[in-house]
Amino acid sequence: MSVASESGIETGVETATDTASYAPTDLTVPTRGRDRAAYDQELVHAILDEAYVCHLGFVRDGAPVVLPTLYGRVGERLYVHGSTGSRPLRMAGDARQQQEEEDPGLAVCLTVTHVDGLVLARSAFHHSINYRSVVIHGTAHQVTDPEEKRTALDALVDHVVPGRSADSRPANAKELAATAVLSLDLAAVSAKVRTGGPNDDPEDLDLPYWSGVVPLRKGHDPLVPSADLAPGIDVPDYLIEL
Repeated sequence: MSVASESGIETGVETATDTASYAPTDLTVPTRGRDRAAYDQELVHAILDEAYVCHLGFVRDGAPVVLPTLYGRVGERLYVHGSTGSRPLRMAGDARQQQEEEDPGLAVCLTVTHVDGLVLARSAFHHSINYRSVVIHGTAHQVTDPEEKRTALDALVDHVVPGRSADSRPANAKELAATAVLSLDLAAVSAKVRTGGPNDDPEDLDLPYWSGVVPLRKGHDPLVPSADLAPGIDVPDYLIEL
């Protein structure tokens, strides 16, 4: 049974929608820090929706490759942006051509990470960071359906700046032909979160070194309009609210 996403696209994933959490698997249970792992759907979505860049890992010619790229989420599916000449897109396309009756896809691991604070302990060993991360294992497929591709590209634009896809020129036929998109269902998914202060050893508590957290936050500087922006074009409300 497949599940319709927020856009009505069938994702084929039912675990997260049925239980509001992802089922742990051998791939998603960490070997270290298991107490920091979480499988809550709402938490995973929040971490994914707040970041701008993901890292997509795959194997090419027997060697690991990790590429930073843009992405967007529609329900229980991620869309990853690339050009038709990029390595993961070419590999997914080659796999499809090798088996025309069925698209085997490309085995990938996708990660997203936020750094929320620098944790400074009294000992060098216990220094750490506060973070929120998501790791997704699965099989990515190249999006070939024109309607789904347009939905995916709108999601990619709106993921960076919500509301922007409706306030910009849509991609034309030439641009669509030069752009490739991979889809990855959220099935084998886990989050991992660290919060709080340093975990100093009791025998170190009296040492004369500052200990604590340097909080980090994401922010935006004042807007810089294009030098060739036509007079009279106001800053849109969605940027004012950003």
